[in-house]
Amino acid sequence: MHKLKIIVFGPDSFLSTLNELKLHLNFSLILDQKNLSDNTTKDIAGLIFHENSLDNKKLNETLKLMDCFSILATSKNKINMKNFDYVLKLPTSIQDLNEIIDTSLAKKQFNKNSSIKIKSYKLDKNEKKLIKSNKFVILTEKEIQLLELLLNKEIAVSKSQILSLVWKYSSSADTHTVETHIYRLRKKILDTFNDKNFILNHKEGYYL
Repeated sequence: MHKLKIIVFGPDSFLSTLNELKLHLNFSLILDQKNLSDNTTKDIAGLIFHENSLDNKKLNETLKLMDCFSILATSKNKINMKNFDYVLKLPTSIQDLNEIIDTSLAKKQFNKNSSIKIKSYKLDKNEKKLIKSNKFVILTEKEIQLLELLLNKEIAVSKSQILSLVWKYSSSADTHTVETHIYRLRKKILDTFNDKNFILNHKEGYYL
């Protein structure tokens, strides 16, 4: 069993059915939400909402605030997916439940690893975008690697280090490659975000 907690919202009949299945599931179910506390919910991986629970305003607020994946359990064919990550078609089975939780968890982990905060920006490695507010620039693979390197270093990184770690060149290779890439990246950011101070210079090299 995964060390996962999934909160389920729905009518008693739905909760009762899941309760009968829970010994065969790969995760733990929290079926009683009456006494939920911050301590209870801090390790929650996901939420399952039965279609009949969606009129509850308190539950909808919970859905918006919690940082976890959300699943809508429904028998309907036409579905409004606005607030949900996945759909669990009803009636369901043990296999379907286990599969959708495994898929949801894998995608959430992938998205988490693909999204990195850099200053007031978000680096989306999956879509190769640097994003701020409603604007973004498209990055190359080398630009992403360069930003990750600068982000992970607490001190300025020299041109020779960048060549060695990003381009896999020897430290004696021409550093013009680094200068050219940083110039182009700075220009992208300046043109789109009007930010002159994203990548900074130091006598030892570059830093964020």
